Amino acid sequence: MFHFPGTPKTLKATIAILDAVSFLPKGIIVLQYNPETLRRTLQVRGAGSEGSDRLEALRLLAPPLETIQLEAEIDATDQLEFPAKNPDTVLFGIYPQLAALETLIYPKSSQIQTNNQLARTGVLEILPNEADLSVFIWSLNRVMPVRLSEFSITEEAFDSKLNPIRAKVSLGMQVLSTNDLRFDHKGSSLFRVYHKQKELLAKVNTAAAVIKTVASFL
Repeated sequence: MFHFPGTPKTLKATIAILDAVSFLPKGIIVLQYNPETLRRTLQVRGAGSEGSDRLEALRLLAPPLETIQLEAEIDATDQLEFPAKNPDTVLFGIYPQLAALETLIYPKSSQIQTNNQLARTGVLEILPNEADLSVFIWSLNRVMPVRLSEFSITEEAFDSKLNPIRAKVSLGMQVLSTNDLRFDHKGSSLFRVYHKQKELLAKVNTAAAVIKTVASFL
């Protein structure tokens, strides 16, 4: 794909996979094209959110429940133009990219096997292992621990081996806050940074509004 000289480099939306304990990176999923829209919904979590008690109307018990929805496109056309440089795309199409997203909501197959063996030995309750931590990165100011809550794929084109080569992916994610994770969890620390960045940016907006108001009286 041709780029004009001097064109600023555009950051791409990314989902980083981190070990939930060590916080070491285990994988990264970079969206091929940035979505044109990003829908965010914030639902208030507070004692007065339902308006049942006047004394509690302005109390906020926890950060809001924030959900994110986006649609991304994955297309192998550019890679298939240069098959020697993209042998995996020739063999599998875009299925590796789709599989990387899908496995975010699958337990490990080895874990299922282990749980089955434990159940056969008479273990009554098997606690699922903690999954890897998914981190959604959308600009330097929005780095959020998330959990995929909704996922759909529309495969639109296939190669001669029926591998998908073009697809639209709809992702729904819940931002994991300090209300969802243990306070000492590394994901909780990441959310606190995200929370503080919101407060800093809000102060920038407030300061700009004050300056503009004062200037209007001069």
